[in-house]
Amino acid sequence: MAVAFDEMNGPGGELRPAYQELSRWLKETPPDALEYRRQEAELLFRRIGITFAVYGDAEAQERLIPFDVIPRIMSAKEWTILEKGLKQRVRALNMFLRDIYHNRDVLRANIIPDDLIFQNPVFRPEMNGQDVPHDVYVHIAGIDIVRVDPEKFYVLEDNARTPSGVSYMLENREIMMRLFPDLFARHRVAPVEKYPDELLSALRSVAPLSASAEPTVALMTPGVYNSAYYEHSFLADKLGIELVEGRDLIVKNDEVFMRTTEGLKRVDVIYRRVDDDFLDPLTFRPDSALGVPGLMSAYAAGNITLANAVGTGIADDKAIYSYMPEIVKFYLGEEPILKNVPTWRCREPKDLAYVLDNLGELVVKEVHGSGGYGMLIGPAATKATIEAFRDKLKREPEGFIAQPTLALSTCPTCTEAGLAPRHVDLRPFVLTGSNHVTIVPGGLTRVALKEGSLVVNSSQGGGTKDTWILDE
Repeated sequence: MAVAFDEMNGPGGELRPAYQELSRWLKETPPDALEYRRQEAELLFRRIGITFAVYGDAEAQERLIPFDVIPRIMSAKEWTILEKGLKQRVRALNMFLRDIYHNRDVLRANIIPDDLIFQNPVFRPEMNGQDVPHDVYVHIAGIDIVRVDPEKFYVLEDNARTPSGVSYMLENREIMMRLFPDLFARHRVAPVEKYPDELLSALRSVAPLSASAEPTVALMTPGVYNSAYYEHSFLADKLGIELVEGRDLIVKNDEVFMRTTEGLKRVDVIYRRVDDDFLDPLTFRPDSALGVPGLMSAYAAGNITLANAVGTGIADDKAIYSYMPEIVKFYLGEEPILKNVPTWRCREPKDLAYVLDNLGELVVKEVHGSGGYGMLIGPAATKATIEAFRDKLKREPEGFIAQPTLALSTCPTCTEAGLAPRHVDLRPFVLTGSNHVTIVPGGLTRVALKEGSLVVNSSQGGGTKDTWILDE
């Protein structure tokens, strides 16, 4: 595997400009002072109670996501490229979703094979021909970005359903400002704290036409047992909106109301953190106790906006991902600013043959997988694991894609042995309202804490960092 690009020390070991102040500060700060503040940060996180539940892990039902106190820093110039590319990509995703559920021009033009849409378990035939307010399907997108050199950013995946992690972006910043005011004073860091206001304004802007002048927004959660419940309550609090569960909502005459102490109150926009399957037992899974009976008929009548829209899962499918460069060109007539990672589609015999021959060097992912589960990292896997995966691939090749093992860039990170490079990715959060797309500068940097590890997912033991975009 290629040598990873060090974001602080550059390819030739020369300190990169964005990190100059940090490097100076690190030289002046005694290691024990840094360690003391690292422990203080951990204490603050415990006190605030930021936890993340890990499914299927009996010992760590509620785990603290480790936070690394060394910020990841990017110049305004780097951010400008990223921001342009992210806006372009999310515009294309929204146009693609509208098309898939309406005219299907992209299928008629043979850009994507039909069966990839119609036989896809996350395609929602219920959405066929249904208009959504302002044609916005993905109001909140989390686009995972990696880089391999000073110039190139790649999109690793598009999260278009219910991307999580933004509460960590906001809390990381708050804790850094509290613990490292001296380091902040030396930099002009673009603020992220406008995110809740930006989100609320985007959500209000897409309210149905029948809504009042001050649309009512609520955040719908599956409840306290969900792994991201902390984030749901945190965001509802920051936005100043009600946190509701399915049982708090009722549908009457195709309008949605929430039960309040003063009686029923109409809801116009639901920021839902509940998967499609569980939203409405009359349309989707009849055994769902998390949903609201009749919600989909209120949706079809145009009386409620759901953010994100129903059926967006088709846009974060990893097989569809492999067509994103063509999708961007098809809808926007532009070359993609952000590159895709080269991807082999195991459903295609030629690609499958290549992948089976090179399993030891590739990363293989389930097309519907998320959270770092169900994937194979060839170079880090045992022979037995590779052989087991080979059988899986032969059994259902259409369930997988493969990619080269990228040398993800690294950032300096606190380890027990002192500062050391660790691999990172970045999840910026892209907000789309009725007539504007906004991105707060930065996003959530995730870091693989194990030496040599490329897996940054918190469910797999990854941590997070504050991301500083320098205001120049």
